[in-house]
Amino acid sequence: MASLTYELTLAGLAVGSAAALTGIGLVVTYRATGVLNLAHGAVAMVCAYVLRQLVVGWGWPLPLGTLVTLLVVAPAIGLALDRGVFRPLALRGSNPAQTLVATIGVFVLLVGGAVLLWGPGARDDAPVLLGDDPWAQLAAVVALACLVGAVTRWTRFGRELRAVVDNRPLAVLAGIDADRVAAAGWAFGSFTAGLTGVLLAPYVRLDPYGLPLLVVEVIAVAVIARMRSLPVAVGAALAIGVAQAQLTRLHPEGWAGPLLQAVGANLFVVALLVAALVLPGVGGKGRDALPPPAPATRVPTALWLVVGVLLLLPLGLAGSDLHTAIQVPALAVILLSLVVVAGRGGQIALGQAAYAGLGALFTALLAAAGVPTLLALVLAVPMVAVTGLVTGRPAIRRHGLALALATLAVGVAVSRFVLTQPYATAGVALGRPAGFSDDRAYYALELVVLAGCLALVAALRRGRTGRALAALRDHEPGAEAAGVPVPRLKLLAFVLGAALAALGGGLLGMGLRAFDPEQYDPVRGLLWFAAVLVLGADSLLTPLAAAALLITLDAGPQAGTAAALIGLLAMLTGRLPPLMNLLPTHRPATHGPPAEGRKHVHGPQGTVGAEPGPAGGRTHTQGRAAADGAQPPTGRPPPLSTIRTAGAAGNPGPAEVRTHPHGPPPADGAQPPTGRPAPAARQGLRVHDLTLTYPGGVTALSHVSLDLSPARVTALVGPNGAGKSTLFDCLAGTLRPRRGQGRITLDGTDITARPAHARTRLGIARSFQRLAVFPSLTVEENVRLGQEQSGRDADPAAVERSLRLFGLAGPVRHRAAADLPTGTLRRVELARALAGRPHTLLLDEPAAGLDAAETAALARILAALAADGLTVLVVEHDPDLVAGIADTVHTMEGGRILS
Repeated sequence: MASLTYELTLAGLAVGSAAALTGIGLVVTYRATGVLNLAHGAVAMVCAYVLRQLVVGWGWPLPLGTLVTLLVVAPAIGLALDRGVFRPLALRGSNPAQTLVATIGVFVLLVGGAVLLWGPGARDDAPVLLGDDPWAQLAAVVALACLVGAVTRWTRFGRELRAVVDNRPLAVLAGIDADRVAAAGWAFGSFTAGLTGVLLAPYVRLDPYGLPLLVVEVIAVAVIARMRSLPVAVGAALAIGVAQAQLTRLHPEGWAGPLLQAVGANLFVVALLVAALVLPGVGGKGRDALPPPAPATRVPTALWLVVGVLLLLPLGLAGSDLHTAIQVPALAVILLSLVVVAGRGGQIALGQAAYAGLGALFTALLAAAGVPTLLALVLAVPMVAVTGLVTGRPAIRRHGLALALATLAVGVAVSRFVLTQPYATAGVALGRPAGFSDDRAYYALELVVLAGCLALVAALRRGRTGRALAALRDHEPGAEAAGVPVPRLKLLAFVLGAALAALGGGLLGMGLRAFDPEQYDPVRGLLWFAAVLVLGADSLLTPLAAAALLITLDAGPQAGTAAALIGLLAMLTGRLPPLMNLLPTHRPATHGPPAEGRKHVHGPQGTVGAEPGPAGGRTHTQGRAAADGAQPPTGRPPPLSTIRTAGAAGNPGPAEVRTHPHGPPPADGAQPPTGRPAPAARQGLRVHDLTLTYPGGVTALSHVSLDLSPARVTALVGPNGAGKSTLFDCLAGTLRPRRGQGRITLDGTDITARPAHARTRLGIARSFQRLAVFPSLTVEENVRLGQEQSGRDADPAAVERSLRLFGLAGPVRHRAAADLPTGTLRRVELARALAGRPHTLLLDEPAAGLDAAETAALARILAALAADGLTVLVVEHDPDLVAGIADTVHTMEGGRILS
């Protein structure tokens, strides 16, 4: 028994050593560049193939081939990736999500290139580098880890590396060549990947798909180490490797036996799943979601007709065998799920292949139980949707890189523990529904299902849910502030995506008349994701084009062509636009001058052309009103007016019934633009002895109390770092103090624990210091989102009132927010906040980016709103604005309110 334990421990140390090398390479690369390199396994695979080619194919001596592979080829791959892919992305300021997509592109490109060069089959003649002695491998790993630790701690390069990691811009200002540090990180990371590949290749399948995925699984050790600690990564790798080896000695009887054997063979997958879903995530909530697409364009009807004709051609021109054609509609339905999750929702979803495989498997199992095949597919879809609900609930708490790892972990786990296990798939067969055994009939059925799915997603995108998903993708904090229930909406996207993927997977399995786990391999999931991204994730044409491209190229004589092409395009993400943007499209006509670049902060504003007179009357500007962004005859942009807000309806706006900024509310009972109850019925928003301490012991707020009364403007001033923004975020619900560290009440009700979107639905609206508009939506859609998500009775007139109040009621309302200058976007944000008819308005530096005329107009609007009963809090550095509108001014310093 002791001998068996020792032998298994040695075997576990061998596997753990290779995993530790992967962890070391990933951690060093991430610390030097900030990139989570999902292509690490593909680099390892290529290096293993290169060594085999040199030694087995060309007869080189093993030492020489090893030196060339590890010291020349592997670092050269890393340097090429740095100079050709990731340095240009860094110079363009790409966010982590874009760099992650680029690593997926590199992964897919290298896999496709390996298939083209060496074929898709597995090789069993890879050279053995260190023999069968696990102690030699362990010694190599420990020596490498100690070398990296010594270089990091005691050399000049190590000091530069730590400086770049801590603050790259500051390190550059200090004279450190951050590009050189990044290049060294990429070279070393590729060296460790190559060493991992040549060590693992003799003991696993050396093929373009298996080895890269195996290395992806051991990313778990780097995640456990939080992408920072080399000792933790090495220790975790060795511990998991030994535990996995020891589990092979257990052989329980009954149903648990096969499952335990699967766990014992895939313990790194379990570790990846736990690390991705339970441990603190890599990255964070910020600029780590997929970027919004280009401004929306409408595909001409003629182009849709052409696509329809192309899809119908196989029915008329092809022969009776449509083996290739029948795969296209099924794969298009699968890819349509990515349009919902990644294109419209902006979430990095890498596990759709697993849901597609489950759809095919559940359909086959139900059909084997006697359920008619078509009904089995119908029943399998909600079953997989429930699976998407269960797996998506823990994943939606993640953001960016952590979400990508979570979805990838789910996909790999489903593949390893369900789709490829005999206890789940043994003897499973899948046929076609009765009456559709002929290829033509089945292809026609697929086209009908595809058309229905396209119509469903098109309706979703046009409706309220589609606008909310686009807002979530464009600016998640802004969507929360607009009242969007972000977790619920993310979960809806994941569930709908799982259902569509299951439907497409079932159709694909029935079309092929077999359940083939390789059709739903996680590597294919990465390929599908990359294909949708490079073609245009938010276009309904993308699934059709991507499916046709992938199926057609893979059916050709050169396997791997599709992966190589898609990988190359994905690798260049950030520099090449989505290919669908190159197609002829129809953009709705707009009136007025061309859109200005957003760098022009004080560009022309779409306003109502009237200025207040001395007694609240009107002084008309020259020429026509400029609500559509038209210039007055003088060529100067007209200032925003608060006088004429009713437009053609003729209802008085707030400034028409007021004479002085701080005068009493109108006595004639005119309806305020917000539609809120009279201030006497409310107690306002109050802060009671609030303290907020960040992790690490930094106290941002200390015993703060504040009373925001209805019908008054309260201003909060103070130096940078005084705690103003922190207090503002606590009021808005973005930050929430711990239990016992103060309370926030609204009209006497404790709302301290309420999230941001719940507070919005209670009537608290906010703006952001940095603009929080949704660039892929039009001005009107931005404002309508605030009205739709307010959670109160719908008032369509609220949208029109807000648009007129801020001079956005002209043709500018139909322009995409991405096309507008900063001053107009500030008004869009405020109009969206007021469209929800709030009673409390929190404004964080609302005058930032506005000129003097716009600031003066904003002051008049805020004073009018307060007179109409709103509670207004302004955090502002402009003393003139504060002096002109504030009824009460509080000064903050050091996290306390001084006055």
